[in-house]
Amino acid sequence: MPKVGSCRNGRNSARKSARRIPKGVIHVQASFNNTIVTITDVRGRVISWSSAGTCGFKGTRRGNPFAAQTTTEDSIQVVIDQGMQRAEVMIKGPILGRDATLRAIR
Repeated sequence: MPKVGSCRNGRNSARKSARRIPKGVIHVQASFNNTIVTITDVRGRVISWSSAGTCGFKGTRRGNPFAAQTTTEDSIQVVIDQGMQRAEVMIKGPILGRDATLRAIR
């Protein structure tokens, strides 16, 4: 069974932007050092992800609520363009980044 998007079956990566995902799951892992946001479809396949480090925050600034909010907005923008309208939110972690991510999702 060939992989979707592999060079063998003649498809290219243009299919990714045309994919429509009506419902998904937003996984937020907020730690003292970083916040990681992963967005998957209902089956668990990753659509988009972002972390405070990839958004440009360095050192201890990665753990603050503003970094968590920026990270969430960055990863959600991709799935909004693909048509996602409903999402279930799963939050894990002990820090204030959890509240900031919920505010950004709303």
